[in-house]
Amino acid sequence: MAKVKKGWFCTSCGNESAKWLGRCPACGEWNTMQEEIITKDTSSGGSRGSGFFSSRTSKPEPLSAIKFSEEERISLGNAELDRILGGGLVEGSVILIGGEPGIGKSTLSLQIPLHCPNLKTLYVSGEESARQIKLRAQRLGGDDSNCLILSETLLENILNQAKETDPQLIIIDSIQTVYSQILESSPGSVTQVRECAAMLMKYAKETNTPTILIGHITKDGSIAGPKVLEHIVDVVLQFEGDTRHSYRILRSIKNRFGSTAELAIFEMINTGLREVSNPSEMLIPMHGENLSGIAVAAMLDGTRPFLIETQALVSTAAYGTPQRSATGFDVRRTNMLLAVLEKRAGFKLSVKDVFLNMAGGLKVTDPACDLAVVCSILSSNFDAPISQRYCFAAEVGLSGEIRPVSQIERRVAEAEKLGFEKIFISSFGKPNGSSTNASLSSAKNASAAKLKNKIEVVAVQDIPELVRKLFK
Repeated sequence: MAKVKKGWFCTSCGNESAKWLGRCPACGEWNTMQEEIITKDTSSGGSRGSGFFSSRTSKPEPLSAIKFSEEERISLGNAELDRILGGGLVEGSVILIGGEPGIGKSTLSLQIPLHCPNLKTLYVSGEESARQIKLRAQRLGGDDSNCLILSETLLENILNQAKETDPQLIIIDSIQTVYSQILESSPGSVTQVRECAAMLMKYAKETNTPTILIGHITKDGSIAGPKVLEHIVDVVLQFEGDTRHSYRILRSIKNRFGSTAELAIFEMINTGLREVSNPSEMLIPMHGENLSGIAVAAMLDGTRPFLIETQALVSTAAYGTPQRSATGFDVRRTNMLLAVLEKRAGFKLSVKDVFLNMAGGLKVTDPACDLAVVCSILSSNFDAPISQRYCFAAEVGLSGEIRPVSQIERRVAEAEKLGFEKIFISSFGKPNGSSTNASLSSAKNASAAKLKNKIEVVAVQDIPELVRKLFK
């Protein structure tokens, strides 16, 4: 007989408790405890999924005796996806892809086997029938000769089919719909998601089969289920973007086999997600020349430089209390930059409404965008347009000084590649990674020598000097 046991689990960290608690003792979150029914099979000694995995005994060995060879990467036929994964899939890795409904998770996961016909893939869908997947595959195009479709939600059947077909890649869409008959809790519960993910991970590690899990997200943007789900997988990718716009951003949150400071940009079209190899082309100005309040920032997200258009609108406050609004940029940092302009440069902006927007729907966190934000605000305040051939890359300090940012050479090279004439940087820069501050002439010479004088580098020290050189 199976003994039924009930327990309370934290949806944030997965901590188990014998009774309900208002606050989780492990992570400190409030009102995250949910009751789940657990069935422990005493006849099998309590081991879950023992019939699906071979029992192996591991023995400790010295670290010096372990043989190491470079991990062989599996290309997915998508340059952007390969780059964000660190060069491709690693054998036995488990990847979790999360995002809002309609953002493109299922589309991307189905495009992978269609664009890799040499990779035998088992595509498991718990949300769609095989006919629905066939209709979407016809719209996406590609070679579907080596893609196996399984419409199933029971984990034991999925693992049995995986053992029989021996695929090179497994895709589960989605992990919240999969359940195990060993557990009596409903699909999507904390217990089911945790245990099903653990058994899939064990199968992936023992058979060296890479596995991609599609995950739903909650209203606050986090992946649904226990937080431990993100800890046990090897890679966590998050889809960002507005479903009303065509561009999507795939950001790496966790990656055990590569850098987490990477993102990939896609465009949703009729035939699926298209790679955007040069994101600067979609973010640079798309308007006439004589428009004020526009400045271009040379930013860096991870190791990838690209240019983004900063838009600002400054107007007289119509209702007495000035409004401060920022889309894609931290509104608190916007208020700080406005206070710097008011205190250090003497611009009376405290009685004016200021609206700030980052083009393309991106959320910007790079401090190098500070200078472009300041220039767009000043341009709108003066009603003086800035040339579309100028860009900016520097941080603004509280004393009004223009501070340097990292990897300035890569930012300047990206601006030069797109045909910009001038780039404004800090005169306190550290070109070529030197440890001492360089003078204005050395910053110009170092950048000009590298770029063969195709772009003019303008170094400024503070905001008053910037205004004199930009709005003269």
